[in-house]
Order: sequence, then C-alpha cells, then structure tokens
Amino acid sequence: MEQEPGETINGEMRPEYDFSGGGCGKHYDAYGQASNVVIPDPNVAEIFRDSASVSEALRSPAKGVKSAAVRASD
Repeated sequence: MEQEPGETINGEMRPEYDFSGGGCGKHYDAYGQASNVVIPDPNVAEIFRDSASVSEALRSPAKGVKSAAVRASD
C-alpha cells in the first residue's frame, strides 16, 4: 500500500519533518547585523509609501554630508 502525502506510519512523525536536531535562533545575530529596519511615524509614512521613495529622499542630504566630511578632513 502506497503512503498518502502527509500520512504517518504508526502515528509517528515522518522523517522529513523531524526538526528535533535543529537549533533556535541560529542566524539571529547575523540577521540583526545585516538589516536596518526603520518604522516611520504615520505622518511620514503617508508621504513616503515605499522604500524606494525613502531612499531617494535620503540620497541628496547624504551626498552633502559626505562631501562636507571629505572637505573637513582635507
């Protein structure tokens, strides 16, 4: 008799779904270092609907800050 998908043998978990050897939070630290999540205030979120518009708005002042820092170090 062929086993149906999701069916168990003798009421036990199928081997491909056994994660008992897995670890919790294995990539937590690396994820925290690689991401920068910012939640804007509601009035700001009305203006900037997506990440592309936020990025575009931040590029102009960022260029000014970067060039000022270069001039200061000269």
